[in-house]
Amino acid sequence: MDVVTVGETMVLMTPDSSGPMRYANEFMRKFAGAESNLAIGLARLGHQVGWISRVGKDEFGKAMVSFIRGEGVDVSQVKVDDSAPTGLYFKEFRRANDLRVYYYRKNSAASKLSPVDLNEEYIASAKFLHITGITPALSDSCYEMIFSAIEMAKKHSVKVVFDPNLRRKLWDEGKARETFLKIASQADIVLPGLDEGEFMFGEKDVEKLGKLFIEHGSAIVVIKTGADGAFYFTNDDHRFVPGFPVAKVVDPVGAGDGFAAGFISGLLDELSLYEAVKRGNALGAFAVTVNGDVEGLPDRDELFTFFNEKSNDVSR
Repeated sequence: MDVVTVGETMVLMTPDSSGPMRYANEFMRKFAGAESNLAIGLARLGHQVGWISRVGKDEFGKAMVSFIRGEGVDVSQVKVDDSAPTGLYFKEFRRANDLRVYYYRKNSAASKLSPVDLNEEYIASAKFLHITGITPALSDSCYEMIFSAIEMAKKHSVKVVFDPNLRRKLWDEGKARETFLKIASQADIVLPGLDEGEFMFGEKDVEKLGKLFIEHGSAIVVIKTGADGAFYFTNDDHRFVPGFPVAKVVDPVGAGDGFAAGFISGLLDELSLYEAVKRGNALGAFAVTVNGDVEGLPDRDELFTFFNEKSNDVSR
């Protein structure tokens, strides 16, 4: 297994029309979640990925597992909960540059994830464990589960990748900051946005932030700066990697997950850090061009066609 990730995926309902959602009569049903978005992005690039989660014993849960399995992700560690529903959320494209998201996930099946849902041998089989800052916010048992997963990974020399994915509405900011800093101190790789770095350390300067993350315990930190690109930092190196211009952003949700998939794919393919970040930037750009979190993510042929057209030399 190349990568194992753990967290909640929800049913995504998107109106067929723009404007206030109260006027919508028809909706498209999709599936989305930071961890499964990443898993699907990696699977499309030919990597072996496993997703750990819980879904409700309902039609949405059945459809979700079938969809993610169909994308080439191993779902053998997904459990079905007959006492809680599959989570749900809505995207509202209210008007140009005004996208709103509404979550209905309280007491969902995935919020009941706990350490007993983890298979240590399964985690030990991976090269990377990917986690986000969303999961520990869902419940006390999810919080405990995340740190159990980190402990298992470190025990077996599996590298831990932490994407903060800050969701302020999910929990108290003080608790979120404390948790993020605790996870970052144990993670090998951290992938914050500039705003998340500022949230964690109270620092806006990207170079100072990179140094703070490294001093805090991370071996590699990549700080994303939106469409401009991203900075990577190690103990003895740091560089800026420009992003790829997108003529029209259709749906910005999921860009960070696409970036994480591209970056980890680059590491798995043993690219340099610069080239791995560049691949992450490319997948982030792909993600925002299509309505939906994963629908725009490329397969390997599409990715290399894109780089060839840009006249960039990226090793296969």
